[in-house]
Amino acid sequence: MRPIYSVVDLFAGCGGLTAGFLRANSNAGEFRPIASVDSDVDSAATYAANFGNHVFLGSIEDWLGGAHYPDRADVVLGGPPCQGFSQLGKQDVTDQRNALWEQYVEAVGKLQPKFFVLENVREFLKSEQCTALARACEPGQVLEEYEIERFVLDSSLYGAPQRRRRAIVIGRRRGQPLLGEPLQTDRRRNVSDAFDGLNAKVRNRDLPYRFADFRGQQVPGPFIGNELHVTRYFTQLSLKRYRSIPPGGNRFDIPYHLLAPCWRTHRTGSADVMGRLFWDKPSVTIRTEFYKPEKGRYLHPIEDRPITHLEASRLQGFPDDYKWFGSKYSIARQIGNAVPLQLGQALGCHILTALSITWDSGEKIAA
Repeated sequence: MRPIYSVVDLFAGCGGLTAGFLRANSNAGEFRPIASVDSDVDSAATYAANFGNHVFLGSIEDWLGGAHYPDRADVVLGGPPCQGFSQLGKQDVTDQRNALWEQYVEAVGKLQPKFFVLENVREFLKSEQCTALARACEPGQVLEEYEIERFVLDSSLYGAPQRRRRAIVIGRRRGQPLLGEPLQTDRRRNVSDAFDGLNAKVRNRDLPYRFADFRGQQVPGPFIGNELHVTRYFTQLSLKRYRSIPPGGNRFDIPYHLLAPCWRTHRTGSADVMGRLFWDKPSVTIRTEFYKPEKGRYLHPIEDRPITHLEASRLQGFPDDYKWFGSKYSIARQIGNAVPLQLGQALGCHILTALSITWDSGEKIAA
Protein backbone atom coordinates (compact mmCIF):
# COMPACT_ATOMS: atom_id res chain seq x y z
CA MET A 1 0.00 0.00 0.00
CA ARG A 2 1.25 3.48 -0.77
CA PRO A 3 -0.34 6.90 -0.29
CA ILE A 4 -1.82 8.84 -3.18
CA TYR A 5 -1.33 12.60 -3.33
CA SER A 6 -3.57 14.64 -5.60
CA VAL A 7 -1.96 17.26 -7.85
CA VAL A 8 -3.43 20.33 -9.56
CA ASP A 9 -1.36 22.02 -12.28
CA LEU A 10 -2.17 25.67 -13.02
CA PHE A 11 -0.89 27.28 -16.24
CA ALA A 12 -0.08 23.68 -17.11
CA GLY A 13 1.09 24.16 -20.70
CA CYS A 14 2.04 20.85 -22.26
CA GLY A 15 2.43 19.27 -18.81
CA GLY A 16 6.18 19.32 -18.22
CA LEU A 17 5.92 19.93 -14.49
CA THR A 18 3.21 17.30 -14.07
CA ALA A 19 5.30 14.82 -16.09
CA GLY A 20 8.29 15.48 -13.86
CA PHE A 21 6.27 14.92 -10.68
CA LEU A 22 4.87 11.65 -12.02
CA ARG A 23 8.43 10.47 -12.66
CA ALA A 24 9.00 10.86 -8.92
CA ASN A 25 6.36 8.24 -8.07
CA SER A 26 7.79 5.40 -6.00
CA ASN A 27 6.91 3.03 -3.21
CA ALA A 28 7.01 6.07 -0.92
CA GLY A 29 3.95 7.53 -2.60
CA GLU A 30 2.16 8.39 -5.82
CA PHE A 31 1.26 11.76 -7.30
CA ARG A 32 -2.00 11.68 -9.20
CA PRO A 33 -3.09 14.67 -11.35
CA ILE A 34 -6.76 15.51 -10.84
CA ALA A 35 -7.09 18.94 -12.49
CA SER A 36 -5.17 21.37 -14.66
CA VAL A 37 -5.79 24.68 -16.38
CA ASP A 38 -4.54 26.24 -19.60
CA SER A 39 -6.04 28.73 -22.02
CA ASP A 40 -4.19 27.50 -25.14
CA VAL A 41 -6.09 24.81 -27.04
CA ASP A 42 -2.97 23.09 -28.43
CA SER A 43 -1.30 22.94 -25.01
CA ALA A 44 -4.50 21.68 -23.38
CA ALA A 45 -4.85 18.98 -26.05
CA THR A 46 -1.23 17.92 -25.50
CA TYR A 47 -1.77 17.76 -21.75
CA ALA A 48 -5.01 15.79 -22.09
CA ALA A 49 -3.44 13.27 -24.47
CA ASN A 50 -0.72 12.47 -21.95
CA PHE A 51 -2.47 12.80 -18.57
CA GLY A 52 -6.21 12.64 -19.04
CA ASN A 53 -9.19 14.77 -19.90
CA HIS A 54 -9.32 16.63 -16.57
CA VAL A 55 -7.76 19.75 -18.12
CA PHE A 56 -9.85 22.93 -18.11
CA LEU A 57 -9.53 24.86 -21.38
CA GLY A 58 -9.84 28.52 -20.50
CA SER A 59 -8.54 31.21 -18.21
CA ILE A 60 -7.75 30.57 -14.58
CA GLU A 61 -10.26 33.32 -13.72
CA ASP A 62 -13.02 31.33 -15.43
CA TRP A 63 -11.84 28.13 -13.75
CA LEU A 64 -12.04 29.74 -10.33
CA GLY A 65 -15.18 31.74 -11.04
CA GLY A 66 -17.07 28.74 -12.37
CA ALA A 67 -16.20 26.50 -9.42
CA HIS A 68 -14.54 24.02 -11.76
CA TYR A 69 -11.84 23.33 -9.20
CA PRO A 70 -11.81 20.32 -6.83
CA ASP A 71 -12.55 20.71 -3.14
CA ARG A 72 -8.93 20.15 -2.12
CA ALA A 73 -5.55 19.09 -3.46
CA ASP A 74 -2.42 17.83 -1.76
CA VAL A 75 -0.03 19.67 -4.10
CA VAL A 76 -0.57 22.68 -6.36
CA LEU A 77 1.86 23.35 -9.19
CA GLY A 78 2.11 26.26 -11.56
CA GLY A 79 4.22 28.58 -13.65
CA PRO A 80 2.33 31.85 -14.26
CA PRO A 81 3.32 33.56 -17.55
CA CYS A 82 6.59 35.43 -17.11
CA GLN A 83 6.83 37.68 -20.16
CA GLY A 84 6.36 40.85 -18.13
CA PHE A 85 9.60 40.46 -16.21
CA SER A 86 11.64 38.04 -18.32
CA GLN A 87 15.07 39.25 -19.42
CA LEU A 88 14.04 38.37 -22.98
CA GLY A 89 10.94 40.53 -22.85
CA LYS A 90 10.33 44.23 -22.39
CA GLN A 91 10.19 43.80 -18.61
CA ASP A 92 7.00 45.84 -18.48
CA VAL A 93 5.95 45.97 -14.84
CA THR A 94 2.44 46.91 -15.97
CA ASP A 95 2.06 43.80 -18.16
CA GLN A 96 -1.30 42.28 -17.20
CA ARG A 97 0.22 38.80 -17.31
CA ASN A 98 2.31 39.71 -14.27
CA ALA A 99 -0.85 39.75 -12.17
CA LEU A 100 -1.74 36.13 -12.96
CA TRP A 101 0.22 35.06 -9.88
CA GLU A 102 -2.71 36.56 -7.94
CA GLN A 103 -5.03 33.92 -9.40
CA TYR A 104 -2.41 31.31 -8.50
CA VAL A 105 -2.53 32.58 -4.91
CA GLU A 106 -6.34 32.54 -4.95
CA ALA A 107 -6.33 28.95 -6.19
CA VAL A 108 -3.90 27.89 -3.45
CA GLY A 109 -6.11 29.60 -0.90
CA LYS A 110 -9.16 27.67 -2.12
CA LEU A 111 -7.46 24.27 -2.52
CA GLN A 112 -5.48 24.42 0.76
CA PRO A 113 -2.70 22.04 -0.39
CA LYS A 114 -0.05 20.60 1.85
CA PHE A 115 2.58 22.07 -0.50
CA PHE A 116 2.59 24.36 -3.50
CA VAL A 117 5.33 24.90 -6.08
CA LEU A 118 5.60 28.02 -8.23
CA GLU A 119 8.09 28.04 -11.12
CA ASN A 120 9.19 31.09 -13.08
CA VAL A 121 12.12 33.01 -14.57
CA ARG A 122 14.94 34.00 -12.21
CA GLU A 123 13.88 37.65 -12.33
CA PHE A 124 10.63 36.74 -10.58
CA LEU A 125 12.46 36.49 -7.24
CA LYS A 126 13.40 40.18 -7.48
CA SER A 127 10.00 41.32 -8.70
CA GLU A 128 7.23 43.18 -6.90
CA GLN A 129 5.08 40.12 -7.54
CA CYS A 130 7.35 37.89 -5.47
CA THR A 131 7.38 40.45 -2.67
CA ALA A 132 3.59 40.53 -2.78
CA LEU A 133 3.52 36.72 -2.68
CA ALA A 134 5.56 36.79 0.51
CA ARG A 135 3.17 39.36 1.97
CA ALA A 136 0.24 37.07 1.11
CA CYS A 137 1.73 34.57 3.59
CA GLU A 138 1.64 37.04 6.48
CA PRO A 139 -0.94 36.80 9.31
CA GLY A 140 -4.39 37.87 8.21
CA GLN A 141 -3.64 37.32 4.51
CA VAL A 142 -4.99 34.65 2.14
CA LEU A 143 -1.97 32.35 2.57
CA GLU A 144 -1.37 33.03 6.25
CA GLU A 145 -1.11 29.29 6.94
CA TYR A 146 1.94 28.99 4.66
CA GLU A 147 5.62 29.81 4.66
CA ILE A 148 7.68 29.95 1.47
CA GLU A 149 11.23 29.08 0.46
CA ARG A 150 12.83 30.60 -2.65
CA PHE A 151 15.55 29.11 -4.81
CA VAL A 152 17.24 29.49 -8.18
CA LEU A 153 17.87 25.97 -9.50
CA ASP A 154 19.95 24.90 -12.50
CA SER A 155 18.32 21.95 -14.24
CA SER A 156 21.69 20.58 -15.40
CA LEU A 157 22.50 19.81 -11.75
CA TYR A 158 19.42 17.60 -11.54
CA GLY A 159 20.09 15.35 -14.53
CA ALA A 160 18.80 17.49 -17.41
CA PRO A 161 21.07 17.76 -20.48
CA GLN A 162 20.40 21.50 -20.44
CA ARG A 163 21.57 24.53 -18.49
CA ARG A 164 18.34 26.20 -17.45
CA ARG A 165 18.17 28.29 -14.29
CA ARG A 166 14.67 28.87 -12.93
CA ALA A 167 13.13 30.47 -9.89
CA ILE A 168 11.36 27.95 -7.67
CA VAL A 169 9.12 28.94 -4.78
CA ILE A 170 7.97 26.14 -2.48
CA GLY A 171 5.19 26.80 -0.03
CA ARG A 172 4.65 24.61 3.02
CA ARG A 173 2.27 24.74 5.95
CA ARG A 174 3.46 27.02 8.72
CA GLY A 175 5.38 25.14 11.39
CA GLN A 176 6.51 22.33 9.11
CA PRO A 177 10.29 21.78 8.78
CA LEU A 178 12.29 23.71 6.18
CA LEU A 179 12.77 21.75 2.98
CA GLY A 180 15.92 23.37 1.58
CA GLU A 181 17.01 22.72 -2.00
CA PRO A 182 16.37 19.36 -3.67
CA LEU A 183 19.28 16.95 -3.71
CA GLN A 184 21.43 17.30 -6.81
CA THR A 185 22.22 14.24 -8.87
CA ASP A 186 25.69 12.81 -9.34
CA ARG A 187 24.88 12.07 -12.97
CA ARG A 188 25.56 14.93 -15.36
CA ARG A 189 24.10 14.57 -18.85
CA ASN A 190 25.11 16.32 -22.05
CA VAL A 191 23.88 16.85 -25.60
CA SER A 192 25.41 13.58 -26.75
CA ASP A 193 23.40 11.71 -24.11
CA ALA A 194 20.18 13.43 -25.20
CA PHE A 195 20.68 12.77 -28.91
CA ASP A 196 21.79 9.17 -28.49
CA GLY A 197 20.20 6.91 -31.10
CA LEU A 198 18.84 9.74 -33.26
CA ASN A 199 19.60 9.95 -36.96
CA ALA A 200 21.61 13.15 -37.41
CA LYS A 201 20.55 13.44 -41.05
CA VAL A 202 17.20 15.21 -41.25
CA ARG A 203 15.32 15.89 -44.45
CA ASN A 204 11.71 16.46 -43.40
CA ARG A 205 10.56 20.01 -42.81
CA ASP A 206 6.87 19.49 -42.15
CA LEU A 207 4.77 17.56 -39.68
CA PRO A 208 2.38 14.94 -41.06
CA TYR A 209 -1.02 16.23 -42.14
CA ARG A 210 -3.18 15.00 -39.30
CA PHE A 211 -5.94 16.53 -37.18
CA ALA A 212 -8.04 15.50 -34.20
CA ASP A 213 -11.05 16.94 -32.43
CA PHE A 214 -10.46 18.51 -29.03
CA ARG A 215 -13.35 20.17 -27.25
CA GLY A 216 -15.07 20.83 -30.57
CA GLN A 217 -11.98 22.28 -32.28
CA GLN A 218 -9.79 20.68 -34.93
CA VAL A 219 -6.16 20.72 -33.79
CA PRO A 220 -3.12 19.31 -35.62
CA GLY A 221 -1.86 16.02 -34.21
CA PRO A 222 -1.15 13.94 -32.34
CA PHE A 223 2.53 13.63 -33.29
CA ILE A 224 5.19 11.50 -31.61
CA GLY A 225 8.83 10.51 -31.95
CA ASN A 226 10.47 10.83 -35.35
CA GLU A 227 7.46 12.73 -36.68
CA LEU A 228 8.92 15.66 -34.73
CA HIS A 229 12.41 15.17 -36.18
CA VAL A 230 11.87 18.05 -38.60
CA THR A 231 14.03 21.03 -39.44
CA ARG A 232 13.04 24.51 -40.57
CA TYR A 233 12.94 25.94 -44.05
CA PHE A 234 16.11 27.95 -44.63
CA THR A 235 17.71 29.72 -47.56
CA GLN A 236 20.91 28.86 -49.39
CA LEU A 237 22.51 31.89 -47.73
CA SER A 238 21.62 30.49 -44.31
CA LEU A 239 23.02 27.10 -45.34
CA LYS A 240 26.32 28.73 -46.37
CA ARG A 241 26.48 30.44 -42.99
CA TYR A 242 25.81 27.17 -41.15
CA ARG A 243 28.53 25.41 -43.16
CA SER A 244 31.07 28.08 -42.28
CA ILE A 245 30.68 27.53 -38.54
CA PRO A 246 33.04 24.88 -37.07
CA PRO A 247 32.24 22.63 -34.09
CA GLY A 248 31.75 24.85 -31.06
CA GLY A 249 31.76 27.97 -33.25
CA ASN A 250 29.33 30.84 -33.59
CA ARG A 251 28.55 33.91 -35.70
CA PHE A 252 32.07 35.27 -35.25
CA ASP A 253 33.29 32.42 -37.47
CA ILE A 254 31.10 33.44 -40.42
CA PRO A 255 33.08 35.05 -43.29
CA TYR A 256 32.47 38.77 -43.70
CA HIS A 257 30.78 38.43 -47.08
CA LEU A 258 28.16 36.08 -45.57
CA LEU A 259 27.36 38.26 -42.58
CA ALA A 260 24.06 40.08 -42.25
CA PRO A 261 24.56 43.87 -42.39
CA CYS A 262 23.72 44.23 -38.69
CA TRP A 263 26.45 41.73 -37.79
CA ARG A 264 29.15 43.42 -39.86
CA THR A 265 29.22 46.41 -37.55
CA HIS A 266 28.37 44.52 -34.37
CA ARG A 267 31.35 42.35 -33.49
CA THR A 268 30.69 42.10 -29.77
CA GLY A 269 27.90 40.65 -27.72
CA SER A 270 26.64 37.12 -27.22
CA ALA A 271 28.83 34.32 -28.53
CA ASP A 272 25.83 32.00 -28.55
CA VAL A 273 24.17 33.56 -31.60
CA MET A 274 24.50 31.16 -34.56
CA GLY A 275 26.42 28.87 -32.23
CA ARG A 276 26.76 25.10 -32.39
CA LEU A 277 25.87 22.98 -29.40
CA PHE A 278 28.71 21.08 -27.77
CA TRP A 279 28.45 17.29 -27.71
CA ASP A 280 30.12 17.03 -24.31
CA LYS A 281 28.21 19.78 -22.50
CA PRO A 282 24.60 20.44 -21.56
CA SER A 283 22.75 22.61 -24.04
CA VAL A 284 21.91 26.24 -23.51
CA THR A 285 18.39 27.01 -22.32
CA ILE A 286 15.85 25.69 -24.81
CA ARG A 287 13.56 28.60 -25.59
CA THR A 288 10.45 28.83 -27.72
CA GLU A 289 12.37 29.73 -30.90
CA PHE A 290 15.07 27.07 -30.67
CA TYR A 291 14.61 26.43 -34.40
CA LYS A 292 16.15 29.85 -35.12
CA PRO A 293 19.95 29.75 -34.63
CA GLU A 294 20.05 33.52 -34.97
CA LYS A 295 18.38 33.51 -31.52
CA GLY A 296 21.06 31.48 -29.77
CA ARG A 297 23.30 28.40 -29.72
CA TYR A 298 20.81 26.17 -31.48
CA LEU A 299 22.81 24.69 -34.36
CA HIS A 300 23.37 20.94 -34.32
CA PRO A 301 26.89 20.05 -33.11
CA ILE A 302 27.99 18.80 -36.55
CA GLU A 303 25.06 18.99 -38.97
CA ASP A 304 24.41 22.18 -40.94
CA ARG A 305 20.96 22.85 -39.52
CA PRO A 306 19.17 24.01 -36.38
CA ILE A 307 18.12 21.38 -33.87
CA THR A 308 14.81 19.65 -34.53
CA HIS A 309 11.69 19.61 -32.39
CA LEU A 310 12.49 16.05 -31.32
CA GLU A 311 16.02 17.02 -30.29
CA ALA A 312 14.70 20.02 -28.35
CA SER A 313 12.09 17.88 -26.61
CA ARG A 314 14.80 15.41 -25.60
CA LEU A 315 16.89 18.26 -24.19
CA GLN A 316 13.82 19.10 -22.09
CA GLY A 317 13.57 15.48 -20.94
CA PHE A 318 10.41 14.44 -22.79
CA PRO A 319 10.19 10.79 -23.92
CA ASP A 320 9.86 10.08 -27.62
CA ASP A 321 6.34 8.68 -27.15
CA TYR A 322 5.01 11.93 -25.68
CA LYS A 323 1.97 13.04 -27.69
CA TRP A 324 2.00 16.56 -29.10
CA PHE A 325 -0.74 18.69 -30.64
CA GLY A 326 -0.37 21.87 -32.66
CA SER A 327 1.55 23.37 -35.55
CA LYS A 328 5.35 23.31 -35.70
CA TYR A 329 5.41 26.76 -34.13
CA SER A 330 2.90 25.89 -31.44
CA ILE A 331 4.73 22.71 -30.44
CA ALA A 332 8.03 24.61 -30.37
CA ARG A 333 6.43 27.12 -28.00
CA GLN A 334 5.12 24.31 -25.78
CA ILE A 335 8.54 22.64 -25.66
CA GLY A 336 10.37 25.88 -24.92
CA ASN A 337 7.97 26.93 -22.16
CA ALA A 338 8.12 23.59 -20.35
CA VAL A 339 9.99 22.77 -17.17
CA PRO A 340 12.73 20.18 -17.83
CA LEU A 341 11.32 16.89 -16.64
CA GLN A 342 14.42 16.04 -14.62
CA LEU A 343 14.04 19.23 -12.59
CA GLY A 344 10.35 18.48 -12.08
CA GLN A 345 11.25 14.98 -10.95
CA ALA A 346 13.77 16.31 -8.43
CA LEU A 347 11.13 18.67 -7.03
CA GLY A 348 8.61 15.83 -6.95
CA CYS A 349 11.00 13.57 -5.02
CA HIS A 350 11.70 16.45 -2.64
CA ILE A 351 8.01 17.06 -1.95
CA LEU A 352 7.27 13.33 -1.74
CA THR A 353 9.95 12.89 0.93
CA ALA A 354 8.51 15.78 2.92
CA LEU A 355 4.98 14.35 2.61
CA SER A 356 6.08 10.92 3.80
CA ILE A 357 7.84 12.41 6.83
CA THR A 358 5.47 15.14 7.96
CA TRP A 359 1.99 14.02 6.88
CA ASP A 360 -0.25 11.05 7.47
CA SER A 361 -0.73 8.76 4.51
CA GLY A 362 -4.34 9.70 3.88
CA GLU A 363 -5.95 7.75 1.07
CA LYS A 364 -4.14 4.52 0.31
CA ILE A 365 -4.16 2.07 -2.56
CA ALA A 366 -2.31 -1.09 -3.40
CA ALA A 367 1.02 -0.33 -5.04
